[in-house]
Amino acid sequence: MIIFPAIDIRGGRCVRLTEGRFDQETVFADDPSEMAARWSAAGAEYLHVVDLDGALAGAGRNLPAIQKILEHASMPVQVGGGIRSLAAVAELLELGVSRVILGSAAVREPQLVAEACREFPGQVVVGIDAKDGKAAIEGWGVSGGIDAVELALKMAAIGVEHIIFTDISRDGKLSGVNVEATAALAKACGVIKVIASGGVASLEDIRRLQQRASSGIEGCIIGKAIYTGAIDLREALQVAKEV
Repeated sequence: MIIFPAIDIRGGRCVRLTEGRFDQETVFADDPSEMAARWSAAGAEYLHVVDLDGALAGAGRNLPAIQKILEHASMPVQVGGGIRSLAAVAELLELGVSRVILGSAAVREPQLVAEACREFPGQVVVGIDAKDGKAAIEGWGVSGGIDAVELALKMAAIGVEHIIFTDISRDGKLSGVNVEATAALAKACGVIKVIASGGVASLEDIRRLQQRASSGIEGCIIGKAIYTGAIDLREALQVAKEV
């Protein structure tokens, strides 16, 4: 299973939010590239980066910080946050990003997702952020009016290969990942690989997700837990490789 250390950027700095709320922010580094270098040195295989300002604005706002991260990361990087056009997808891929994450666009412009999948096969990830089973958009502040599993099935039908499923109610709270909801969505989608996100708090969370890998869970994103020290990234990477 792949562990994705998370770097959330707001105002050029590395921060963590609680339940996606911008009024509950903790700054962990003024320079996000320092965290990229740190997780790289710990042996991370893939990095997860979110432009929080971009998610709110609907357009990239932290490209210089993302570019600097790419210069300091020795692993592939996936980026999300405000990517709502084919040109924005192309721009990030040209910078050196390995995969782009489309969130709000999956709800509002599924045709854009389909076009991106055709133009950049294997490099498009859809982020489904849910609360009480319903997808949320625009930095989690607005309901998308569609069931998360229904949205995932629509994405599978248009060629999406990877989905990041986040339980908003658990994100940043270290309350434990929603294994059952993640596994249910992965099983419903069939061929799509699902990455769990939101609330990962301990090595036991990783083990529980790994036990459901046969449902289609490919990995998990870890944010606050590795910043607070609740999880040691090196240990998490070892657990993820256990059979």
